[in-house]
Amino acid sequence: MLQNIRDNSQGWIAKTIIGLIVVLLALTGIEAIFTSTSNSQNAAEVNGEEISTIALSQAVEMQRRQLLQQLGRDFDASLLDEKLLREAALGGLIERTLLLQGATDAGFAFSPQALDQVIVQTPEFLVDGKFSSDRFDQVIRQLGYSRLQFRQMLEQEMLIGQLRAGLSGSAFVTDAEVEAFASLEKQTRDFATLTLKADSAAVQLSDDDIKAYYDAQASEFMSPEQVVLEYVELNKDAFFDQVEVSDEDLKSAYDNEIANLAEQRQAAHILIEVNDSLSDEQAKAKIEEVQKRVQQGEDFAALAKEFSNDPGSAANGGDLGYAGPGVYDPAFEEALYALKENQVSAPVRSEFGWHLIKLLGVQAPEVPSLASLKDKLERELKAQQVERRFVEVTKQLEDAAFEASDLTQPAQELGLEIKTTPAFGREGSEGLAANRQVIQAAFSSEVLEDGSNSAAIELDPNSVVVVRVKEHKKPEQLALDQVAEGIRAQLTQVRASEAAKAQGEELLAALRAGQTPVAQAEQKQTWQVVEAATRSQEGVEPVVLQTLFRMPKPSENGQPTFAGISLSSGDFVVVRLNGVNEPEEALADEDKAMYRRFLASRSGQQDFSAFRKQLEAKADIERF
Repeated sequence: MLQNIRDNSQGWIAKTIIGLIVVLLALTGIEAIFTSTSNSQNAAEVNGEEISTIALSQAVEMQRRQLLQQLGRDFDASLLDEKLLREAALGGLIERTLLLQGATDAGFAFSPQALDQVIVQTPEFLVDGKFSSDRFDQVIRQLGYSRLQFRQMLEQEMLIGQLRAGLSGSAFVTDAEVEAFASLEKQTRDFATLTLKADSAAVQLSDDDIKAYYDAQASEFMSPEQVVLEYVELNKDAFFDQVEVSDEDLKSAYDNEIANLAEQRQAAHILIEVNDSLSDEQAKAKIEEVQKRVQQGEDFAALAKEFSNDPGSAANGGDLGYAGPGVYDPAFEEALYALKENQVSAPVRSEFGWHLIKLLGVQAPEVPSLASLKDKLERELKAQQVERRFVEVTKQLEDAAFEASDLTQPAQELGLEIKTTPAFGREGSEGLAANRQVIQAAFSSEVLEDGSNSAAIELDPNSVVVVRVKEHKKPEQLALDQVAEGIRAQLTQVRASEAAKAQGEELLAALRAGQTPVAQAEQKQTWQVVEAATRSQEGVEPVVLQTLFRMPKPSENGQPTFAGISLSSGDFVVVRLNGVNEPEEALADEDKAMYRRFLASRSGQQDFSAFRKQLEAKADIERF
């Protein structure tokens, strides 16, 4: 969806709708964020405006879902730090509240007509290139919104977008800044490198060297602390064979199922919205004028296209499609279900404004047979019994494990098998030992040091375990012969790298003094020359390029400058800067415009960031 918007939309409106959709795809029921709660339910207060704990919980859940989606299905959710998630989510809500307040204080506004255009031009709501009311309903209902709730949310996002665009778009750069930046960006450099290899073969290590390193770094050579666990596991699936569903239960469930089926009603409406520019009295007067025209025989659909403030339905003559009970505002729904087919209601006041409602059609519910629903109902009834049984037995297991000194008695009482894990450390392992909650329990003081059984640990919605430590393998000093080869390899690499660096720094000193080192001449070491290298030159180590473009220019008499850099391989590279080439050609208008846009955008982002910080610095923010 986001890519479609990027590909098909233009301007700042498109950019702000992108931000909106990012939030909406992650958050459901987000209107609670903007609903006031009692002071006892506040997570924070920003300049007197409350942020509810419900809003914070939803934002935390949003972040968790986003992270789990990015990290993959196999990621252990227990690794996520709840405190950090909460702090990040609350920070985001506070920042959003500050920006909305800043936009309001600055006098930004977004007209209903402009909002209509954003909605009807959003690619996600288009079918065959045209706005689709059905597609619009489908998308926003998946997000937990009614049409008017979505409209309110979008308006707030547009206000933030206006604020961002106003600040970022006002940034500018001078011609001198553009030319200076372009000169640096297009600058090339002539250089040469001489690589001194880290020669591991030249390093001679004695057994005493190995022993000395081993003694000096003894704490590094310890066996890992490990535990072996015993555990019993409850699995919900095992209870399905223990429950039965009677014919009476099936019949009762079927009756409840079909009793919930309701007729679908196709409504059309004309909305006159109550907002900052139109008071309740004015909106009511306007809807009454429209009502008179309907009563005089004018076409309802044509009037909806002309007057309705609901962009999702106005273009379709106010048609909202078929829906059952519970979809619309209570006052709207009550009026709708009081109508006969093709009848138009009196003006109805909802939380969004004044409506005229027309009933276009009624669909009776299709009643399925008991036979067609039997398998589904049986599964649901069994699942209900299993869930209750699973909760009961989990409580029994936890109580029995708390009272017992080991797992034998709980296992016997509940008919469970005691299983054993392989040894694993605090970093975890495979299987049960990959679960972060199990690892935390295994190395807790109660389980590890006191020898207690753990509490019931939920591995997933269908299984719980209780664990205890069977064996605790404490860290022990590893013998020298166990680690000698590893020490030798590591120490050899370190010594070879140190030797290459020492040799390189000696060479650098000689070169800077204007000498031609004899050793390099005798070894016929040659410089690798590169002409007119750019900042993104291919075939050159990035760290070498970074060093190159930080070096001072050669002196006026042509004397090159030198620098040295150690590579991750241990090799040492001597860099000789021979010359700096400034761009000779005048900057083309196209390139100048490109650089200007880039610099202005960067400056605008910095301005907006500074504005956010200023809002926060001046705000009265209280976290609870």
